Order: sequence, then C-alpha cells, then structure tokens
Amino acid sequence: MSHTTKTRADSILRREFLRVGLGGLTLPSLLALRGASAARPAASGFGRAKSCIVLFAWGGMSHFETLDPKPEAPSEIRGIFDPIKTSADGIRFSEHLPKLARHAHQMAVVRSVFHDAPAHRPAAYWNLTGHAPRELNANWPVTRQDWPSLGAMVSAAIGSHRTDTRSHPSLPRAVALPYEMADGGKANGQDGGFLGITHDPVIVRPRKGREYDGVSPSSGRIELGLPPGIDLERMRERRGLSAAMEHTDPVAEQGVGRAQGRARELAMEMLLSDRVRLAFDLDRERPETHARYGDHICGQSTLLARRLVEAGVPFATVYCAAGDLNGSIGDHFDTHANNFNRLKNNMLPPLDQASSALLTDLEERGLLDETLVVWLTEFGRTPKINSGVGRDHYPNCYSVAFAGGGIRGGQVYGASNRLGAEPAESPCGPPDLHATIFHALGIPSSHLLHDLDRRPLAIADGNPLPLF
Repeated sequence: MSHTTKTRADSILRREFLRVGLGGLTLPSLLALRGASAARPAASGFGRAKSCIVLFAWGGMSHFETLDPKPEAPSEIRGIFDPIKTSADGIRFSEHLPKLARHAHQMAVVRSVFHDAPAHRPAAYWNLTGHAPRELNANWPVTRQDWPSLGAMVSAAIGSHRTDTRSHPSLPRAVALPYEMADGGKANGQDGGFLGITHDPVIVRPRKGREYDGVSPSSGRIELGLPPGIDLERMRERRGLSAAMEHTDPVAEQGVGRAQGRARELAMEMLLSDRVRLAFDLDRERPETHARYGDHICGQSTLLARRLVEAGVPFATVYCAAGDLNGSIGDHFDTHANNFNRLKNNMLPPLDQASSALLTDLEERGLLDETLVVWLTEFGRTPKINSGVGRDHYPNCYSVAFAGGGIRGGQVYGASNRLGAEPAESPCGPPDLHATIFHALGIPSSHLLHDLDRRPLAIADGNPLPLF
C-alpha cells in the first residue's frame, strides 16, 4: 500500500472514531476500502489536455442536491429534489441540473471525495492547492508561504513538460474570474503562493452579466483600453522608456523588483497586443452565444474563460458564486438555511446553464478533447437537514466531476454510502484530484516546485484517478 493510500485510509479510520451521528464503517468495510484504493489501476491519457477550465462552487456545494442524489434515503436526508435521468445509463443528477444532465455521457462523476477540514478557507485551500491546510478549522493570513493555486502551479510547470502550448507570449498562463473569493478575509490558495507574483493568476471580471447577490471583492476586470489621448505608438515609446529605467534600477535586480517588473511588463504586453486584446473582448461573441451561456456573471465569466483557453491560456478558474460569504443570505453555496430555495432559484440555474453551454461550445469548436473541464467545491453538506431547512459544512464526503481532455465520459468513480455520509467505494481526496488534472495536462505528479527556502516539493501528493 502506498503512503498516500495509507494516509487516506487512516484518515477515514480516525474520522470513524471521532464522528457522532449517522451510520458507521465496520472494520471489514475499512479493510475493503483500503484494498480497493490500493488496487486502483494506473491512469492513461497523459498529456491529452492542452488547457483546463475549473468551475469552482464556492461555499460548499451539496452533493445531495446536485451530483449524488439519495432518493432511497429517509426524508430528513434525501431532501425535496427529485433525481432525473441523464444521457448516461444508470447515472442520476438532481432535477435542477437538467442541462448538465444532457452531458453526463461526456462526464466522469467522482462521488467519494473527502478530507478533514470543516471550515471554508482551509477546505478551499485543500481543493485549490491539493495540499493540506495549515489549520483544519481556523483561518490564517494569506502569505507567500502558502502553496500556490492550481493555475499558478500549471503556469510554473507547463513549460517544463509541454512544447505544444498554444499560448501567445503576451497572454497570461493562468486567469481567475470574476474576482477573488473571501470569507473573513481573502481565501488562501488563490495566488502564486511561494512561487511568487509572476505566477499569480490574472483576475478578470467581465463587463457583462448580472452580478451575484452578495458582497464581492472589488478586484477583477482588466482594462485593456488605452488611456485618453494616448495612441499605440506613444504607448510603445513609454514602454521602452520604462524598460530602460528598470534595467538601470538596482532595486529591479532584487527578486521582488524583478517580479513586479515582470508583472508590469505583462500588463503592457497585453495592452499592446492585438491578439491579446481580442481574446479578452467579449463583444466579439455572437448574441446567441451570450444567450446560451446566460446573462449572469457566472455564464459570462465561463464564456470568457472559453475565449481565453481557445486563445492559448493554459488554465482558467471560474468562481461560481458571490465572492464573499455573507452567512446564508448571499448567492453562494453555503446553504446553512433555506437550502432548497436558494439552490433552485439562485445557484443551480446559472451553474447548470454555464456548464452545459461550455461543454456544447467546446464540442462544436473541436476543443473538448483537448480542454479539461473540472467541477470543484470545498466540501459537501451534511446528510441531515437542519432546523433552518439547510445543510451544514461536511468534508466527510462530497462530489466533483471531470469532462473533456481525454476523460472517458458516462462513468461514476467511487460511491458514497446509502446516506451520502462517507465514501463506500474508492475513497479519494484533493491530492488525487490535482494529480488527475496534472496528469491530463502532461505534468507528472513528481514534478518539483521549490518553496521560498529552495526546498524541492512534489507538485502533487496523490495519484491520478483512472478516469481516462
């Protein structure tokens, strides 16, 4: 048994002793889980994807009301949504994902993800970076000691393992849309972490689309228009002068100075490149395409992500929720109260529409086979519905999904138990999800990154899931 597999199984065992409430794993069940996980076959499909789009359901998306309905469970667990058939035999989704259900034959649904972090920011960090958080149930300040985000790690690693990148040198290697995520402060794991600001994903906020209801950070929106009275030739002259000044500035020779200089240079290159400006220009899309994705920030951000990966950006993350969690009143997936109405009316329709439009659009453009699409969230929700008709934080079991990029569609990997309370088959964690993404992009899990102390660290601690 590998160290990673043993750690997952030991984590389940530890959780079993600590958990209070629903059901339980017997010792034979635990041994069966260990055996099934250890016997996982090796994944194929290495390097099939040229780019990746992650749709992240910030707040903790309920697996019961989306990808893993439990119609046979007691009423206090199954909820009020009905399961519906999908385009894949034997796979059922929630009734409020009807558009995405038509693409299940292209998707691999993973129903056995778990970890041990019950708070938003630590759980998101685990899913955004693939590495365990410093604190399981408490926030800590965002620092450059943090692990880098998925996009930042791809930005740093892709040049070492890929010679077929379509990226224009003036395009960023990683973008995030439409703004940063926050909960009592900026969420950890969204930037370049110890890789530095040169690998920070560029934050882009589309001009179009109805905003989510709730507080969102003001960051976002790259303005690629020229200042009034400044033409391209004059801007190029300014760029040359700025470069000359930085070259003679001793501060620019220091690490921070070089990083800041590179960030300014990238911004200038983006401004002056016609190809880059066109890639960011949503006005070039047809009205019917805008309508397909939806007149909301989720849909328009997803559309822009498609434009950017088509232009050559290797990695795009779309945060599909209000940027800051405001208890249970904003448009996000933290549904402690009024779970069913909030999901039905506010959260699932935009995600469903944007997801379906993206898969259709990529397929029509011949890009689906080389674009990996991933649906992530920080954790699931409790099996038992609470007194506020909501569900609370629940990292013990949740669902994610993959499509495109060589993924074999129409399959379910792993399973939760009959109450959706814990993995019953093939348990896996965020490190395995990340290893799967890197595998699809042609980046081995053994690829080394170096932290601020120049210590070599493997980019992923898990093993790719056999979804290809």
